[in-house]
Amino acid sequence: MARRDWLTLPQLAGGADLALLATRLVVGAFLIFGVWDNIASAERMAEFEKFLTLKGFAMPGLMAPLSVWAQFLVGVAFIAGFATRWAGLICAFNFVVALVMVDAPLGIRPAFPAAALVLFGLISATIGAGRFALDAMLTKGAASRKGWRE
Repeated sequence: MARRDWLTLPQLAGGADLALLATRLVVGAFLIFGVWDNIASAERMAEFEKFLTLKGFAMPGLMAPLSVWAQFLVGVAFIAGFATRWAGLICAFNFVVALVMVDAPLGIRPAFPAAALVLFGLISATIGAGRFALDAMLTKGAASRKGWRE
């Protein structure tokens, strides 16, 4: 190991795909768990709609199910590593709205989960899912089919 490697730890880069997988699994499960009650119970969805009304959201009857289903599908996409860049964009957008409309006025600590989800969404949108994902299998398949045609 070179003298400067103790500071930059380049040998850890080999674990990047496993770290992305673990993070996608945890964040995806968190997103699904966070909205499952709204999906499973019309009463809970109505409570969320009422919450959005109190927070001043436009069209809460549309926004409540849209936000819930977006969060659920993003969670599924993160776990599978499918359409991860799109899921990241949707995650970032959804939680920017949550941050601005709900969490930021409460302070730094209450806003942290939404801010972290915005950042994870941006990371997912920019670097993708990593090697252990459906996206990687689809890309590899597309690359091999392309090479076969040429």
